[in-house]
Amino acid sequence: MTPSEQPLGFSPERPLVQVEDLRVWFPIKSGILLDRHVGDVRAVDGVSFEVRRGETLGLVGESGCGKSTVGRALLRLVEPTAGRIVFDGIDVTALDEGDMRPLRKRMQMVFQDPYASLNPRHSIGRIVSEPLRTHGLATRAEAGVRARELLRLVGLPEDAVTRYPHEFSGGQRQRIGVARALALRPDFIVADEPVSALDVSIQAQIVNLLESLRAELGLTCLFIAHDLAVVRHISDRIAVMYLGSIVEVAPADELYVAPLHPYTLSLLSAVPIPDPEVERARRPILLQGDIPSPAAPPPGCRFHTRCPFVQETRCRSEEPVLRTAGEGHQVACHWVDEIQRGEIHL
Repeated sequence: MTPSEQPLGFSPERPLVQVEDLRVWFPIKSGILLDRHVGDVRAVDGVSFEVRRGETLGLVGESGCGKSTVGRALLRLVEPTAGRIVFDGIDVTALDEGDMRPLRKRMQMVFQDPYASLNPRHSIGRIVSEPLRTHGLATRAEAGVRARELLRLVGLPEDAVTRYPHEFSGGQRQRIGVARALALRPDFIVADEPVSALDVSIQAQIVNLLESLRAELGLTCLFIAHDLAVVRHISDRIAVMYLGSIVEVAPADELYVAPLHPYTLSLLSAVPIPDPEVERARRPILLQGDIPSPAAPPPGCRFHTRCPFVQETRCRSEEPVLRTAGEGHQVACHWVDEIQRGEIHL
């Protein structure tokens, strides 16, 4: 990017995306006309993080923890209830739809389901080039040329432009989704569980494709997944979510070597290790009970209802905040110091 192409207020030191106390609540309605507001589903409840330029931040957690809602809120596909989302110095939560339109060229999404995210009535060429036509950036001929370039970039033959989604496998369809997301040359990509609907044999191919594209195109990515083993190979840093809030953020390697939050420890204990002796020697951490409802999250630490080391008073009454536990490592746990010193063994 040349100085003349840099956006107003560009700063290489400033994170590309900054999220401050983001909340996304969905109202619960009751009554015959559904006109009574009786509560809220707190899908995302006070999330703060940043995504630095050129990095991939992994966002992981169990199904229903709110991670996909975070990704959609960043692109204003769902409206935030409260908080701020700052993209390259611009508060996107304060923009109306007309002001958002120019920014949408710089932030795109790869959706989870490669079957549902492609229009079965449109050819691949039309699907991939549609962003260009929507933003008026190319003629029909130019869009066709660009579609062929994009398909080649993601490892598909150029003649795929005349074919339709049903003619492709799941992995190939996800490559088409990636090509569509890259059509406008965005700066930021939200990949919402892009491999969870694919066979294990295909998952590695898509992860490797995204990693090579990030390096080649200088992309900044938020990679959402529920599989820590997948996230490790593509992420520079990882944020762990539980019931609408972030409980731990750390560099990817450090999170795997020295996890500190009890929830992260339990997730990692479920990841198989390809060494029979090490696997036999491990003691898995089995969580008791179900995830509480996001419509009525428990008081205090939200994990206390399932935590293997819960204290009767502080954990149940006082909500922990993210605090520094090392360079680039933040944890939302009252007992992180004791865990670091080895005084608490989970």
